[in-house]
Amino acid sequence: MNKSKYDVIVVGAGHNGLVAATYLAKAGKQVLVLDRLERAGGQLAQRAFDEGIRFDPLHAGAQLRPDIVSDLALARHGLTAANGPALAYISLLPDGRRLQLSTTAGDKATLESIRQFSPADAAKWPEFVAFMDRAAAFLDAAYRTPMPRLLHVGFSEGWPLAKLAWTLRRLGGRDMFRVIRSLSMSTVEFTEEWFESEELKAAIAAVGIHGHTLGSMSAGTGYTLMHNWLNRGGLAQRPVAGGSVRIADALVAALTAHGGEMRANANVQRIVVDQQRATGVVLDTGETIAARAVFSAADPRHTLLDLVGAPELPPEFVWQVQSIKMRGAIAKVHLLTDGTHGLPSGTLAVAPTLKYLERAFDAAKYGEISTQPYLEVTSAGTVVSIHFQSAPYALRQQDWTSARAMVEQRAIDTLAAHFPKLKASIQQTRSLMPVDLEKMFGLTEGDPNHGQLILDQMFFMRPLPGWSDHRTPVDGLHLCGSGGHGGGGISGACGRNAAQAFLKTMAKA
Repeated sequence: MNKSKYDVIVVGAGHNGLVAATYLAKAGKQVLVLDRLERAGGQLAQRAFDEGIRFDPLHAGAQLRPDIVSDLALARHGLTAANGPALAYISLLPDGRRLQLSTTAGDKATLESIRQFSPADAAKWPEFVAFMDRAAAFLDAAYRTPMPRLLHVGFSEGWPLAKLAWTLRRLGGRDMFRVIRSLSMSTVEFTEEWFESEELKAAIAAVGIHGHTLGSMSAGTGYTLMHNWLNRGGLAQRPVAGGSVRIADALVAALTAHGGEMRANANVQRIVVDQQRATGVVLDTGETIAARAVFSAADPRHTLLDLVGAPELPPEFVWQVQSIKMRGAIAKVHLLTDGTHGLPSGTLAVAPTLKYLERAFDAAKYGEISTQPYLEVTSAGTVVSIHFQSAPYALRQQDWTSARAMVEQRAIDTLAAHFPKLKASIQQTRSLMPVDLEKMFGLTEGDPNHGQLILDQMFFMRPLPGWSDHRTPVDGLHLCGSGGHGGGGISGACGRNAAQAFLKTMAKA
């Protein structure tokens, strides 16, 4: 019998691991969180230039779901909500024109900016924003709904789905069918049903493929558009005051306030499995820590194949795990400047046409770095952060040692075409390629979503068909990272869902 001091060990102190741990600690469980980095945060952990100026390496903006912030009383621990209207989302166009968008109701500057391209599109914009907000609210409800395991659906598992269906029905007949159709559509098809101007359609479609190895013509990007809209609260990124790492700081403070423990510089080498049950972990120092259950916030492939190991799992299940599609294809280029870069505040996108976005994706399909990348850019004082798509993890004809400089130069050249003062202002460059994301943050194939958000890896098929309830074939081992239902982005939904599912099961035991 396992007489461990801990009820649950959580592997990984990223946002989902910390959210799960804090819910468990709040419920009275003895919880220990382990992370190999020197500070909690995972993808939110900051990096620094030589002068000590810090920047968010992966996420220019982030926001936990409001119910999580409320449930865990994170405001008491220093997490302040973003106040005021959303920042502008600006599409940079080749002819020097700009399309400036805001999802704030009644924003006259947005309507005037759209009107220069199409008066008809300006007239439809308020209706579009209202629909996207309703669609995102439905998706939020879906992410709060436990997904049952296929072939294991009884009344208790089916009832939440029935309530979700009622939520969908309450959208009204027109919006209900619109949402259902949009989930499987490409952003080309979706935006063409709303607008006529290429500039506006491409600006919206870019948000739908942000962070995903997909193109504007890929099926299912209607879904990823809604997903990103939900996580951002619209089109533009929402930066956190003091950096996104403040989310992790608040979660650690809440965790410890409820009696939970957090250990940094504690790299889990393997999860101990005894008679098909997780009984603890072994650190790379050789230390063994026992627990009644283990939660892993790492991606499913790393958790199951590396930390657990194929010999402990059914052969067919191993094959399914090996088939999870990661396919990371994003790079980040951060510039320290003297402040004269000339970039306005807000979220800037280099996404002039739908075909431009598709060609950037085409490069990733063939293992090449895009010569005309889709960029999304934010600035914070002297720091300029560039999100670069596409730069595939698996390069066909070169390696990342030589390709790094190419990505950096293409990112800078593409942005400098719109801001001539940029190059002269650059003092230092820090970049993260897909291989860096894997090495630094443990993201298999450099995929920040722990598995691509595509049609066969969403809802009850995430991370695998038949295993959407955060459990695994190993008793006592639960997945709480972004690879689960509701994952992708910094919402915390996976951590919340995994903890709530576990507590519900414990209550029945």
